[in-house]
Amino acid sequence: MKNKKIILLLLIPLLLTGCTKKLKDKDNKAVINEVTGQNLTENILCRPTDEETIRLYKENGVEIDSLPYCTCESDKIEVQVGVENEDGTITTETKEVDCESFSITSGGYEGLWTSIFVKPLAFVILFFGRLTKSYGLGLIITSLLIRLIAYPITRKTAMQSEYMKKAGPEMERIEKKYANKDQSDQQVMLQKSQEMMMVYKKYNVNPISGCLLSFLQLPLFIAFLEAINRVPAIFEEKFLVYHLGTTPSVGLGNGNWWYLLVVLVVAATTYFSFKATTSDQISTSPEMRSQQKMMTNMFTIMIIVMSFFMSTALDIYWMVTNLFTILQNLIVKRRTK
Repeated sequence: MKNKKIILLLLIPLLLTGCTKKLKDKDNKAVINEVTGQNLTENILCRPTDEETIRLYKENGVEIDSLPYCTCESDKIEVQVGVENEDGTITTETKEVDCESFSITSGGYEGLWTSIFVKPLAFVILFFGRLTKSYGLGLIITSLLIRLIAYPITRKTAMQSEYMKKAGPEMERIEKKYANKDQSDQQVMLQKSQEMMMVYKKYNVNPISGCLLSFLQLPLFIAFLEAINRVPAIFEEKFLVYHLGTTPSVGLGNGNWWYLLVVLVVAATTYFSFKATTSDQISTSPEMRSQQKMMTNMFTIMIIVMSFFMSTALDIYWMVTNLFTILQNLIVKRRTK
């Protein structure tokens, strides 16, 4: 019941506001940038700069001229505007206007989820992107910054793995002790439960604390997904040889085999991240250990499949998060020995 309440609390922001809206054409088909293979987002937070992307938005009725720029290099910028002549023709001329840069309050209040999670996250990524001259680096720095802020909580979760490892032998002895007893006898099961709780207390183990990190990562993952999809400056950019808005499936389809490396790194870091957080948690029975191993393999396979269809920017976020988790668990393991 307690876990259900936690999940519900985390989902409330999503239920109170809209999320990313895919841009659709007059035939209700998703609008795709043919160059990058990306499904464009309708409710972007700031203006795109890529000419092909601008054309697609305008052709499909999105008023991008009213949006702020993602970032402004100077207070004044030059824009091309159409001017109507006396004979009714329209000519284009260059005009200097004030540059309004995206901020947390741009667009006003858009619900709890967007205003509290997505916009601040997008603003931070843009800030570090502007600072480093690379939105790919901005994404990496923001990912690391969030993990460092959450470190006191995630460290406790990692420590639970080590405590569980120490408690493992005693938990197995309890399992063997009651293995041949009537499992339907409530008195027997109550006694077993009490002995297990005593071991948990002895080693300072909280059985449900291991779920906390997963609960925290879910809204962050969704917020990063939204920030990436709704900020053109991020999904338009190239980082190293990768286009941040392109998925590995599209990149590989276009013959760019470098995108396979993204999937391989996601696969490796995901596997070792899951292994670092679960292998030391000695389960109380062979059946539970088998289930634990199966769940780890299933989650790893699921993430690998998803990585083919997630934008490269989101894959980079996942890699950074995994590497931080692996490093964190190595540090905690050494300190608890």
